[in-house]
Amino acid sequence: MNSPPHTTSTQSLTHPPMRAEEIPPGVQEVILPSGERALAYSTGPTTPPPQLPAPAVPTVQPIPAWAKTTALLAPTVGGGIAVAAVGLSAAAPGLVAVSHVLWSAVAAIATGGAAAAFVISRVRARITAAQLPHITQHITATGLFGRANGTINHH
Repeated sequence: MNSPPHTTSTQSLTHPPMRAEEIPPGVQEVILPSGERALAYSTGPTTPPPQLPAPAVPTVQPIPAWAKTTALLAPTVGGGIAVAAVGLSAAAPGLVAVSHVLWSAVAAIATGGAAAAFVISRVRARITAAQLPHITQHITATGLFGRANGTINHH
């Protein structure tokens, strides 16, 4: 008796995959956790595979008014900023000179204000010194709980 040799290779155990039309009803192709594909009987009612909906035809929607306004204003605002930047760069030397003049004016006003305050305080001190009366008080009391007597002198 001549018998074929016993093989354990996976190639001899695997079969070529079946086409979808060859699979009988109630049998499905499943993927095992090891990644192999196998046929299995379904225990529940068989349902046909879900049909995918037809792709929706895109409809043309009108552009909102706010989007149009924003699109029209964007270049205008950008252009205004660009023109302002060019104007400031052209006016920079003049602005530097004006800032120097303004700082000089502020320094002159501050110095003048300090000088005026000093002069006014000196004049006030002379005027009030000449007009202030000199008042002296002399108070005497005898004993711990004695009655106090005093005199006020205006000079």
